[in-house]
Amino acid sequence: MNISAPRAPIEIETGPNPGASLIILHGLGADGSDFAPLADEMDLRAIGAVRYVLPHAPQMPVTINGGYVMPAWFDIRHDRSQEDEAGLRASQARVEALLAREQARGVPAHRIVLAGFSQGCAMALLTGLRYPERLAGIVGMSGYLPLAAKLPDERSRANAGVPIFLAHGTQDDMVALPRATASRDALQALGYPVDWHAYPMGHSLCLEEVADLQAWLLRVLA
Repeated sequence: MNISAPRAPIEIETGPNPGASLIILHGLGADGSDFAPLADEMDLRAIGAVRYVLPHAPQMPVTINGGYVMPAWFDIRHDRSQEDEAGLRASQARVEALLAREQARGVPAHRIVLAGFSQGCAMALLTGLRYPERLAGIVGMSGYLPLAAKLPDERSRANAGVPIFLAHGTQDDMVALPRATASRDALQALGYPVDWHAYPMGHSLCLEEVADLQAWLLRVLA
């Protein structure tokens, strides 16, 4: 598979010397700019300056889209049960490098929230639950838990109790609601504290979701 190197992430800082970082992973076919407006929509001043890190997925051919080359964290096959484990693991390493970079810049792991939408949700859950240092929280929007059967053996002890915010549209026709609720149930069965939200929308975000996410971020980064 021909995969291009991703561009440098977009970064938005709400003030000097950020003491917390929010890494947001976009969905299939999008790029980091998709979530730039979120930095303006959310008011996190109560926790001080925040750095939003908005990375771009590499360009790769995606099977379900006829092999068309587009930004993707991993391939999606016609049979959704056949997960692209090699692609998932490669992007897991990319996301781990972003987490390490934030720590090298002075933001400790427990002040970092790893978030994602759709494919980005899958990557946030895959990486965050296996990351060896405790994170502030994990956010999954309109996505699912990948490689779920391997999580019990691979999950990190440090993040065994990490707060998780999951949100999904009840009318989502890209990632069906039952797939999201199955992911929620699998996480809760392993003891993770999941803050679950469902909204009357499709494969998107809504204002109520942004407000709920803001309130959750203020709690986990307090």
